Amino acid sequence: MATTRKPAAKKPATKKTTTAAKKPATRSASARTTTTRATVSKSAPKAKATARKATATSTRRKASGSRRKSAPAMRSFRLAPEQTSFTTFQITRQTVYWIIIVAILIFVQLWIVKLQIDVATLIEAQTNQINMF
Repeated sequence: MATTRKPAAKKPATKKTTTAAKKPATRSASARTTTTRATVSKSAPKAKATARKATATSTRRKASGSRRKSAPAMRSFRLAPEQTSFTTFQITRQTVYWIIIVAILIFVQLWIVKLQIDVATLIEAQTNQINMF
């Protein structure tokens, strides 16, 4: 039959005391005029009624805001490719795409002009036929 072990009880963390007196925090004149902050006083934690709760709460540590942030990882920079001058002519895939698009546009415009000329000749023929009678 399997038995389960109880976790070992952790020792409560002890607070280190310093002998040097702490200096009171001072604010600059600009900080006093623009913002107001409530002062926070530190006090010793109150003793718990039962020993079980005292060990459970005293072993937990609060996340401190003064934790040092880790430095970002160093990244190496790639060398940028050399810039070609604006006036340099080189046929690329984009050049071919633009040539095809311009050719299609010119073809469509010429087709529209031909249709307009055909319509104009039909209307002119009809007006000449009506004027003859």
